[in-house]
Amino acid sequence: MATNRRVSRVAELIKREVSQMLLNGIKDDRVGTGMVSVTDVDVSGDLQHAKIFVSIYGTQEAKAETMEGLKSATGYVRSELGARVRLRRTPEVIFVEDRSLERGTKVLSLLNQLQQERQTESIAEDEEDFSQ
Repeated sequence: MATNRRVSRVAELIKREVSQMLLNGIKDDRVGTGMVSVTDVDVSGDLQHAKIFVSIYGTQEAKAETMEGLKSATGYVRSELGARVRLRRTPEVIFVEDRSLERGTKVLSLLNQLQQERQTESIAEDEEDFSQ
């Protein structure tokens, strides 16, 4: 088992290398359909598996198409990682769509909506108190 420090260093290295591959290396046109960025990499304690979380900006169709392109490029990504990163064994790569930005945006909009409703209610109560 690798130490936590080593696992986090390997995760950062994989994140940087996969980001570079997304810019220059992957030739699949489906990957270019949506704007893709690597948000996080989760590496298992034994360094055998790497979940790569990607954020995709675009329509639902573009997101689905981009994920298909990324899943078909996993072999290429793993072989490139093996060449770029010096590890005894190259980890298995799994791409996972990260929807946390969408959920965060939704939560913020709901909070803003609640704040506006409370302000409207407060103004209505103030006007009611003033008219009495």
